[in-house]
Amino acid sequence: MLFRQLEYFVALARERHFARAARACYVSQPALSEAIRKLERELGVPLVLRGSSFEGLTPEGERLVLWARRILADRDALEQEVTALRTGLTGELHLGVVPAAATRVALVVDPFCSMHPLVRVRVDAGLRAKEIVDRIRRFELDAGMVYVDGVDTDGLVMTPLYEERHVLVVGLSLLPDSSGPVTWEDAAALPMCLLHKGMRGRDRVDEAAAEHGVTVTPRLETDSVATLLALVGTGRWASVVPAGWFAASRPPKRTRIVELEGAALRAAIALVRRAGEPASVLACALETTARSRPETATATATYPAGLDSTSTVPGP
Repeated sequence: MLFRQLEYFVALARERHFARAARACYVSQPALSEAIRKLERELGVPLVLRGSSFEGLTPEGERLVLWARRILADRDALEQEVTALRTGLTGELHLGVVPAAATRVALVVDPFCSMHPLVRVRVDAGLRAKEIVDRIRRFELDAGMVYVDGVDTDGLVMTPLYEERHVLVVGLSLLPDSSGPVTWEDAAALPMCLLHKGMRGRDRVDEAAAEHGVTVTPRLETDSVATLLALVGTGRWASVVPAGWFAASRPPKRTRIVELEGAALRAAIALVRRAGEPASVLACALETTARSRPETATATATYPAGLDSTSTVPGP
């Protein structure tokens, strides 16, 4: 059994298509197909359902692809450990991030890159928390920044980073006068745009509204906080977004940031990685960096009610 065979098998399981898997592995389709057939002969079980095209994995294949991912992840961890002992950390760190943390991720990634200049970092922002933890368990991500509540983190090491707060962002023309918190009834009456249902940031909004007997029905949904703010910037929309987003960017012009009534919309954000040994050298190094950053430890961004984009935006 060769690592190359396992790589081809994992690529096929991911791409669900022989030609795409071959392109991803930079080999011809016949070479990939033959390598997987040889792996099946060596293991003595069928791995792939074949017809005129790829039809899925067999039950045996679905079980064994988990082992293949684990073996390849352990091989990569071994290579990284040996290289780190010899020359320092190298390789690629693959990090998944929920939309709320898309700007805060720089507080961890930037110092990590400074400390480990030979490491490449790939950040996938806009992922759902459940998707991130599932991909970590499948060895497709090294680590992730996720909401802690509402997510199964069993088998993961969790490092608390900060507590996020959500605020209402609205065009000045839609809310010209606001000397205090806005009621949920008034917020629900605004032309609202929000994240997709199932994304934890959106679920927190729905839960908080329900606590006040209100249902918020957005006219538009997206998976991007940046898109929400671009819409609010037209002056014709309102949204509820993470206050921490403004740690690295200003709110759109002619908009107002206000609190919503009742207890503040808060949610804890944490860095997660796989538990167990041997652990990913790169994920552990990122965790060490995160623990050493005072900017992330239980930090919250503070914005006075009624702040509009013509004012100075305070930092986190």
